[in-house]
Amino acid sequence: MAPRFSQLTMDQLNDVQKRVAERVLKVSSAGLGGPYSILLRSPVLAERYLGMTDYLRFETSLPHRLNELAILIEARLWDAQYEWWAHYPIALRAGVPQAVADDIREGRRPTSMQPDEEVVYDVCIELLRDRNLTDETFKRAKETLGEQPTIDLIAVAGFYVMVSSVLIAGRVGIPDGSKPPLPVPVKK
Repeated sequence: MAPRFSQLTMDQLNDVQKRVAERVLKVSSAGLGGPYSILLRSPVLAERYLGMTDYLRFETSLPHRLNELAILIEARLWDAQYEWWAHYPIALRAGVPQAVADDIREGRRPTSMQPDEEVVYDVCIELLRDRNLTDETFKRAKETLGEQPTIDLIAVAGFYVMVSSVLIAGRVGIPDGSKPPLPVPVKK
């Protein structure tokens, strides 16, 4: 399917968009691709999005490995091909075991997770798939991760739903034109 938004270039942007785009280029491995070309059409939103991205990707109290694990879980639940393509290698570099990531890709609950990975998995599944968070899982998250990392985990899960929504609605494809990395949807 064709993208719904054309790829913007710097020479197409107004002054406000250019200011935000320059900030994007400092942090994005996708340049103005991915969600950024779409979000730049609403530059104030894009600027505020960058503030959340700065915190939830680079400054969160949740360990980077667990943060990336949460993003993979969300990407899989949403069948967000671009999100998975972008974050799978980042997650592996951050220490997410490949067997865990691959099980998630296949729609299976990983059997080789560490206790902190299990709680991240359970929080994300309950919030994003079941649209609930049980008292038991919430308590385990606070005990295992701590209070602030639990809040940051919840925010990461929700924020990446927004990211995936933008990517899916915009029909953002895999940049190198390769086959989408996720198999058939887990559930609809």
